[in-house]
Amino acid sequence: MELREVAAVSGRGGLFKILKPTKNGVILEALDASKKRFVAGANERVSILNEISIYTTDKDGSVALETVLQKIHKTFGSDIKITAKSSNDELAAFLAAVLPEYDREKVYHSDIKKLANWYTIILANFPEILVEKKESKKEDKKAEVKAETASEEAPAKKPAAKKAAAKAEAPAKEEKAAPAKKAAAKKPAKAKGE
Repeated sequence: MELREVAAVSGRGGLFKILKPTKNGVILEALDASKKRFVAGANERVSILNEISIYTTDKDGSVALETVLQKIHKTFGSDIKITAKSSNDELAAFLAAVLPEYDREKVYHSDIKKLANWYTIILANFPEILVEKKESKKEDKKAEVKAETASEEAPAKKPAAKKAAAKAEAPAKEEKAAPAKKAAAKKPAKAKGE
């Protein structure tokens, strides 16, 4: 399971698993004991969790929700000690422990409560989402090495390609220029003969 398969619906508590799209919306299943299914239509605001980020005060301006959830898991594990009745100071301290650079003006206490609730639901249903994917990091490093190798080899190949392209263009230019001169030479000749 991945975070892109989980959604939140405005006005409905909890999280929902995205099952499949329909003509009129998307079929969602509640991630609670009820497993209730419904169709979220175009008039409902559905937010896919991998598209959500949290505002920060650093140069990036935000951090992806998945990264924040993984940091919470690394810092607190299964015991976050945040409930619906936690005070605003406790909520602020909780998020500051995980993400010290979060924007305190844009991230409300209700957002932090929602984050804690989502974390609890994901931990209960899909704990694999909360673990950093080491395999993807290895693949990213391999891709970086390949890109560096390709960029080092590419400059050596480019001049040869440019020379070949220049040679191919040069005869074409000469051929185009020659007929134009012949046509220009014929016109004055006709004028003299008349």
